[in-house]
Amino acid sequence: MIQGIGASTGVAIGKAFVLPNWEWDLPEQKIDVGDLAREFERLYEGIRTSKVEIEQMKDDLREVVGPEESFIFDAHLAILDDPVFMNEIQGIIQRQYKAAEVAVKEAIDHFVTMFDLLDDEYMKERALDIKDVGNRLLKHLLGAPEITLPADTQPFILIAKELSPSQLAHLNPSHVLGIATLAGSMTSHSSIMARALGVPLVVGIESKLEEPIQTGDMLIIDGGLGIVHIEPEQSLVDYYTGKQILQREKKQQLKGIINFKPVTQDGKEMELSANISSLKELDVALSSGANGVGLFRTEFLYMDRSRLPREEEQFEVYRNVAEKLGQKPLIIRTLDIGGDKQLDYFELPEEDNPFLGYRAIRICLDKTDLFKTQLRAILRAGHYGNVKIMYPLISSVEEVRAANGLLQACKDELRAEGVPYAEDMKAGIMIELPAAVLIADMLAEEVDFFSIGTNDLIQFTLAVDRMNEQISHLYEPYHPSVLRMIKLTVEAAKRQGIHVGVCGEMAGDIKALPIWLALDVDELSMSSHSLLPVKERLLSLRQQESRDLFERLMRCKTSAEIHEIVKLKTADEQQTEAYPDMFRSS
Repeated sequence: MIQGIGASTGVAIGKAFVLPNWEWDLPEQKIDVGDLAREFERLYEGIRTSKVEIEQMKDDLREVVGPEESFIFDAHLAILDDPVFMNEIQGIIQRQYKAAEVAVKEAIDHFVTMFDLLDDEYMKERALDIKDVGNRLLKHLLGAPEITLPADTQPFILIAKELSPSQLAHLNPSHVLGIATLAGSMTSHSSIMARALGVPLVVGIESKLEEPIQTGDMLIIDGGLGIVHIEPEQSLVDYYTGKQILQREKKQQLKGIINFKPVTQDGKEMELSANISSLKELDVALSSGANGVGLFRTEFLYMDRSRLPREEEQFEVYRNVAEKLGQKPLIIRTLDIGGDKQLDYFELPEEDNPFLGYRAIRICLDKTDLFKTQLRAILRAGHYGNVKIMYPLISSVEEVRAANGLLQACKDELRAEGVPYAEDMKAGIMIELPAAVLIADMLAEEVDFFSIGTNDLIQFTLAVDRMNEQISHLYEPYHPSVLRMIKLTVEAAKRQGIHVGVCGEMAGDIKALPIWLALDVDELSMSSHSLLPVKERLLSLRQQESRDLFERLMRCKTSAEIHEIVKLKTADEQQTEAYPDMFRSS
């Protein structure tokens, strides 16, 4: 039994397919001066072939998921045109008289090593992109065969060193039974996306492996408990097959409450909405009974492409989502880049601490042309549905007024141009900074709604980078200070009579549901897979009992005390307790 980190619940039983790294050990190959022209021509032909191949992949993907998702390949095309990367390769060929494939391999190694040394998750992800593109180029120079996944008729468990969110977005869940990665963390973007897709995922198993997993190995993945079994005994296969049956029955049972009103036994109704970043995710959300979209992450329209999206491109995406929702609410968060989210084509300054730096609303208020392009697109989409706008990372009243001032300027422009738009669009803010919590009463006078972004609020309150594996254990949603921050925020919103919701990971945590009921929160917005489990528990609770429980929580001095009170054993934990010997022996 390999104990990793459970990042996405569910059970997978099947044979492994190990995703190759596309890496070769190349012998030193010197060339003569007279061969330089031939090597350069080989390089340029490899680049041309790679571009054609990537463009074809992009076109194929567009047919499946639409144009907004297919832009991920623009970043790979941009690398093949990047003068720094290409100059490095050309310089090695010309100055050191090395073969094209050796030069490409040395250039890849140089940039990957350089990026891996940086304490920056985004740069580490860019290193993965350079590996992908560089190794694709190497493949053509070496005449190596294309690496393909197993046939669609044979679903498999994917094993990889690590997966980027863009790679994960293109895996077909019906072909991939589950995933195990050697690296990664539960709070990474890939893990969040796997949960949204409903694919079982275990991460961080590299240090526990005595021997590498091989393609064809029989595996069991338990995403709830973070366990991987290699070549399991038949008794374990039988146990997990039974567990899969129970999970399928539970999933089927939950479908029976899709159309139920999300209301407690004593009458408190709660809006249950979805967090999405694409039309594809919207379909999953609606099929799970989402009341609307409480968070549309627009930065994914900007990422993994070679240029900023134009107003018309954004408008089409926002309008499609709004029309599909009808009169159900759609809250669109304005561009939230910086920190761990960078754009290849939009140069941000190097910062010692980018999470506390030039990001989100700070960029938008500085680059007003960029911001107004998005605001105009959102206002226009509002003409076709129940659209609201939300600003991220707000820390002051001045920022809210500046953003609303630009919003009004965009309304004036659209009116003058005779372009239809939502004249009375509601504007709200995310509460994710302690500064915003402490002036929540003042901010509530400036906006129409609050949405509590628990992920950032927790890490800023506790000064814990949740992506840092050394201290991620200190990232504690049930810290007494976090509960007090949440309480202050909701009370300020209620006094002003504005709508207040929650859109971070805590919104989908069923253990936290009594907290939201006790505080009389209006809306919870979460990953689609969490909607029905949260609704099921909501139907069994009473608001008054939740208020009594919350009073106990507010008297707790430690996170451990709080956990003991909100403790709710999952089906995974209950089943493990029922079969402890089986897990020890495996």
